[in-house]
Amino acid sequence: MKAASFSEAGGPEVIQFCELPVPELSAGQVLIRVHAASVNPIDTYVRRGIVAFELPKPFVPGCDAAGVVEAVGEGVADWKVGDRVWCTNQGLLGRQGTTAELIAVDAQWCFRLPDQVDFETAAANALVGVTAHLGLFRYGGLKAGETVFVVGGTGGVGSMVVQMAKAVGATVITCAGSDEKVQRASDLGADHVFNYNNQSIGEAVKQFAPNGIQLHWETRRMPNFDEAIDLLAPRGRMVVMAGRDSRPEFPVGPFYVKECSLVGFVMFKASPEEMKVCADEMNEWMAAGKLKANIAARFSMEQMSDAHQLQECDGVGGKIVITR
Repeated sequence: MKAASFSEAGGPEVIQFCELPVPELSAGQVLIRVHAASVNPIDTYVRRGIVAFELPKPFVPGCDAAGVVEAVGEGVADWKVGDRVWCTNQGLLGRQGTTAELIAVDAQWCFRLPDQVDFETAAANALVGVTAHLGLFRYGGLKAGETVFVVGGTGGVGSMVVQMAKAVGATVITCAGSDEKVQRASDLGADHVFNYNNQSIGEAVKQFAPNGIQLHWETRRMPNFDEAIDLLAPRGRMVVMAGRDSRPEFPVGPFYVKECSLVGFVMFKASPEEMKVCADEMNEWMAAGKLKANIAARFSMEQMSDAHQLQECDGVGGKIVITR
C-alpha cells in the first residue's frame, strides 16, 4: 500500500511517499481504507521529536482519518465491512498514524460517520473537534446563555469552539488577524468579531461583554493572564491548550479574589469513553450542518512534506486535509 512515513526525526523533508506492507489486524482492531486524513500541529511536533514517543520504524504520522471499514479483527462486534467511520488519537503514544491507504485502528477509537457527512469534513473536524468539545464542556462547563471569548476563531480548534459554543446557545466573542478572517469567523457564527491588529483584546472584549466573560479559551503559546483574568466575570473559567515552553507571569491575587478557575488539558490523554461523548454530539452537529469543516488547504499523500511545511507556517487559518 501507499503511505507517507519517516524513520528519523527532523524537518518536513524526512517524510517519504513510499510503499509499505498492509498492516496486520490484531484482536480488537478494524482495518480502514482511508478516504481523507488531516494534519495537526502535534503531527509536526512528533516528527521533529519535540513530543517524544517511542515510534515504530518506519512511522506513519497523522492523528485523524475518515474512511470505510475493510476488515475487522477478532472480537470486534460493533463494526462490519463497509461501515463508514472516522477516528482520531492515532499517531500518538506509539500508535501508527493515518496517512496511508490502509490503517489498523483499535475499534474503541473509531466513531460512526453519518451518511450526510463527507470524509473530508470528518477528517478535518476530528482532533480539533474533540479538543474543543472536551475543553468547552468537560473542563470548561459551558452552559447556554454564557459568554465565551476564544482567541483566534478561524484556527483549527478556534473554529470548532465558535461553532460548538453557538450550538449550545452561548454568546461567542472572537478575534482574528485580518479582515478576511474576521468575516470568516462571523460566517462560522461568532456574535462579535474584531481584528486584533486594529483594536486591543482588552478594550474590544470589554466593549462586547462589560460585565465579564464566563469562559476564556486561550490558543496562543504565551497567554496574557493579567489581561485574561481582568476580562473574566466572577467565577469565570479559563482553558489553556498551548504553550508547552511558556512561563508567563500569573496574577495570583486577582485570580483568587474573583474566584476564577484555570484548566489545561491535552486531548490525547482522554479515554475512548470520553471521546465517544464528544464524537456522538459532533456527529449530530455535523449531520445537521451546525459543525462545518474549516479547511484551509488540501494536499495529496504524495505531498505530505509540503503539507507539514505549511502547517509549520504562521497563519494557516484552518485545517490541512490529505485526500486520496
